[in-house]
Amino acid sequence: MASTSEFLVSKSGQISVPAGVRRRWGLTDGGRVTVVDLGDAVVLLAPGARQRLLDEALSSEDHLAFVNSLEDPDLATT
Repeated sequence: MASTSEFLVSKSGQISVPAGVRRRWGLTDGGRVTVVDLGDAVVLLAPGARQRLLDEALSSEDHLAFVNSLEDPDLATT
C-alpha cells in the first residue's frame, strides 16, 4: 500500500502523521516511530518495522560470510 504525501514541517521540526497511517500503525494515542535518514530522503517506519526489515534483509550469518569475503580491509568491518 504505497502512497506519497506532502507534509508541512513546523518551526520546531514537527510533522503530523496522517490519521489513516496512525490507525494502521496502532498509534491512535501517539507513540514512537523509527526515522531513517537516507541523505536526500527520510523514511518513517512503524513500531517494530525496523527489526522486521533487517531480519528479512540479511541474516547475520550471510552478513558475516559477505564481510569475510571482502578483500579490502577497510571495508571488511562488522
